[in-house]
Amino acid sequence: MPRRPGTPRLLRQLNDRAALELLLASGPLTRAELGEHTGLSKVTAGQLLSRLEERALVSVVGEQAGGRGPNAALYGVVPSCAYVAGLDVLPDRISAGIADITGELVAEVFADPTGHEDPVRLVRGVVEKACATAGIDLSRLRAFVIGARGVVDPRTGDMRFSFDLPSWHEGVLAELRRELGIPVTIENDVNLAALAERSHGAARGMDDFVLVWAGVGQGLGVMLGGRLHRGFTGGAGEIGWLPVPGEPLPTDVSEPQSGSFQRLVGGDAVTGLAGAYGVAGESVGDRVRAAVAAGSEGFLDELAGRLAVGVAAVAVVLDPELIVLGGDVGRAGAEALATRVEEAVARVCPSQPRVVTTEVEGDPVLHGALVSALQRAREEVFSDTV
Repeated sequence: MPRRPGTPRLLRQLNDRAALELLLASGPLTRAELGEHTGLSKVTAGQLLSRLEERALVSVVGEQAGGRGPNAALYGVVPSCAYVAGLDVLPDRISAGIADITGELVAEVFADPTGHEDPVRLVRGVVEKACATAGIDLSRLRAFVIGARGVVDPRTGDMRFSFDLPSWHEGVLAELRRELGIPVTIENDVNLAALAERSHGAARGMDDFVLVWAGVGQGLGVMLGGRLHRGFTGGAGEIGWLPVPGEPLPTDVSEPQSGSFQRLVGGDAVTGLAGAYGVAGESVGDRVRAAVAAGSEGFLDELAGRLAVGVAAVAVVLDPELIVLGGDVGRAGAEALATRVEEAVARVCPSQPRVVTTEVEGDPVLHGALVSALQRAREEVFSDTV
């Protein structure tokens, strides 16, 4: 790939991008503060701000009182210069969110997908409802990321297969892009939860960590070198299929709940384990929460030991800095479960990783979808300033 020469135009683009990212992270800032943080002269910083004001990317948002002379103008990124959408698709519930370019959530809506066989019409209806709630037109979205259970082909971006969402077949992505007329991306739900964890969760700023999603289904979000690892076919992280001693190997991978590790720690397995210890609850998460509240040592120890089988296997292969427990079980078990898993892994794993519970509030998949959409939108909007 040929290198782009350091032309004045390119240098202005790089400076503009750096200034916009700085204003998002540390703003609002004065012209002098912007120059100080970027190394630009006051004259160059002033020219940069004028250029970005003309493009309606930044504006004066206040004043900073100083010593002698007039107050200095404070500049910030214009929130409405771009919007993004995120979707968390489950078999019985869809959550949609709209965020402005600063990452502020401006609308969140929910829908029941029951009875809807056409995913394209369903998604259009939900995202239009979210845009209406936010008071914006659909055309103002610069990126739209959908999180769904299943394997996404990294080469085509399409859903290869999903047990829970059979109507999300190959070709849906192209239909969505054509129907909506905006950039659409489909991503595995646990991968998006890992992005949320790195952005504002327990793995904040970390380049190497693993998110173990424990609940009704099992999944793994792998972050290596600051990038999601999806695998050649998009199947990286399908930990439910991990072979487990004492559990039968699957004879037909098209059958749900047939993976060895899934049989050990899946929803049915946790429900059965809770029943054996007299722990009640409506859902898997409720049962784990009840066990923590009641101090059910036996249940928590055995559940941690089961989870440690998968965590140890991941640790000896990837040796991550941190392992985060997410999903219904990980969130409900909190520190009581995470500590037990860490201790159980330490007994069988030479790398002895640190194990913590998720710190993402709300819907981690939706948050991750918005994080991914913002990355894409900012790349486009902030790179086209000159």
